[in-house]
Amino acid sequence: MSKSPSSLLQALYLNHHAWLQSWLRRKLGCPDNAADLAQDTFTRILAAEDMRPVSEIAEPRAYLTTIAKRLMVDFFRRADLERAYLEALSQLPETMQPSAEERLQTVQLLQEMDKLLDGLSAKARAAWLYSRLDGLKHAEIAELLGVSVPRVRQYLARAARQAYLMRYGSDEASANEIRGVRESARHEPS
Repeated sequence: MSKSPSSLLQALYLNHHAWLQSWLRRKLGCPDNAADLAQDTFTRILAAEDMRPVSEIAEPRAYLTTIAKRLMVDFFRRADLERAYLEALSQLPETMQPSAEERLQTVQLLQEMDKLLDGLSAKARAAWLYSRLDGLKHAEIAELLGVSVPRVRQYLARAARQAYLMRYGSDEASANEIRGVRESARHEPS
């Protein structure tokens, strides 16, 4: 009789959580961050159960370290973003300093944007930045990237889909959003 996915995940957790947390503590030098990332690793495995069932994991520690390494990259990138933002703030006069709440909101927004951009190809990322930050039209972006205007529209639709999935997590619902983006893109003057 085969075990249920939840009992397999529970066994994986019980057998390897302490080891993973110890491994992460050695890498990060911080027991709190190690505990958070260890928990996030198992959360990722649970979320990916449909794509990669626990029963198919042949080398649990190798699998866990692969996921944990990816999470550490995200962790360090978020820390770098926060550090750069706080450094830029330190250059402002004290009267222009945002409140602690505003700083936290800005850091969270930067982290979400980083996550969005990380999931895009280099050209899709550039197209999104040119569109959103520089306010360039599709034809201008196409010229800068050396691609066609329809390709720019595809890049922007991909970015919109990624943002939608990050916000709402529904692939089916994002289809309607993408149709709306495509439709509005068709009517934009080039």
